[in-house]
Amino acid sequence: MEYELLEWPPDGPKLRLDHERFSYAGKFVMTNTGKAVARADDGRVVGAVAFNEDRTDADTLWLRYVTVDRERRGEGIGPRLCRLVRDRAIDRGYERLRIAVNNPFAYEALYRTGFAYTGETTGIAELVLEYPAPSTDADTKWNERERYQAGLEEFRDRDLSDEEETFLDARRDSEPPGSGKSSR
Repeated sequence: MEYELLEWPPDGPKLRLDHERFSYAGKFVMTNTGKAVARADDGRVVGAVAFNEDRTDADTLWLRYVTVDRERRGEGIGPRLCRLVRDRAIDRGYERLRIAVNNPFAYEALYRTGFAYTGETTGIAELVLEYPAPSTDADTKWNERERYQAGLEEFRDRDLSDEEETFLDARRDSEPPGSGKSSR
């Protein structure tokens, strides 16, 4: 597997993805977002991330869309791509990265990449996560475990698939995934 950052915004390439294999495929043809991809050994794209700078804060980069080939989900491709973009963005001088997620699987994947729930949601009910993780000192409203569980609780209050309910039940009262804490 090869992971590659193709270009930074606003000069991102058009990336044509098969809408039957990838969610959000149409969003990757926009050229105002940077792109990173994961390629299988045969050169075929199996994952992609689109990202751009925050409109009001030049120190913040937003991961806008993360997609993995439906047949390759669950292999860790999305988190590895997000780590690549995260590390290159920090090296490039961005102070923080943010992403809004709409399902518990994406939430967990981003936690594994070192992002954490901010307590914010977007107008379309997505949960906002940030890297580096927001502070968890005595002056904040949550410790790490409470922060992680608060985000999971947001999803529990929604109309979920059986798979999502099982996923959330398995994480009730658990600690956040630890692999992202010192992955930089």
